[in-house]
Amino acid sequence: MDSDFSKKKIAVLGAGKMGGILLKALLEKGLLSRKGTVATVQHEERARELSTKYGISVGTDNRAAVKGADIVFVCVKPQMVEDVLTELRPEISSGQMIISVAASVSTGRIERAMQKDIPVIWAMPNTPCVLGVGMTALCKGKFANAKHLEIASALFSVVGRTVVVDEKHMNAVTGLSASGPAYIYIILESLAEAGVKVGLPRDIATLLAAQTTMGAATVVLETGDHPALLKDAVTTPAGCTIDGIMELEEGKLRVTLIKAVVRAVQRAKELADVQ
Repeated sequence: MDSDFSKKKIAVLGAGKMGGILLKALLEKGLLSRKGTVATVQHEERARELSTKYGISVGTDNRAAVKGADIVFVCVKPQMVEDVLTELRPEISSGQMIISVAASVSTGRIERAMQKDIPVIWAMPNTPCVLGVGMTALCKGKFANAKHLEIASALFSVVGRTVVVDEKHMNAVTGLSASGPAYIYIILESLAEAGVKVGLPRDIATLLAAQTTMGAATVVLETGDHPALLKDAVTTPAGCTIDGIMELEEGKLRVTLIKAVVRAVQRAKELADVQ
């Protein structure tokens, strides 16, 4: 299976939030052909709406969608994955490839549901993928190889950065980068509120907070420097920043963020156990 996706049939099962983001980006960037791309949703009215919007075939029949598909994206809710895969089992062959974005659903669960040696990639993207600045972690199942990872990485690189991890780390990814945007939005909102508190107009305070957050993250990504070193570069002796940092430390921001990620990871593991 090569990486020329324009000549392949791609099926996106569940063109909802994340499925819709991926579908829109891959079509707009020209990686997928509209003729060779199909998608499914639960309701006929929504199917007609998306078909008109994207210029592709959209229906409600998952089995029909995956017939002859080279790559099958499984973008349904985690609790629906096994039922959908059981439904698809007669139509799926080992020559096809499954990419699942369902949180807490391991590649092993998918392989067992399919009851055949099919390549499976588990992808965990986050919502900033909608603007092409997302983060996606990838891991492979028992029957997938480096080429399958390369294909998945090429697809998800369209909506941001990608990283390959061992499957044992995927719940940690969920708690950090998949849930992480929510933590950042709270921090950003708090910085903006602080700006309002000290007299800034709300729109200006929000702009200052958002651009500062993006700028700081960009410096980390582009330089590769440890965040602690970059923090020290901003913190001058007896200056304003060190007083602010002291307040953050007293308020236990650091440990609270660590605990938030740890708790989210625990919840991801709990969900994996109950599905």
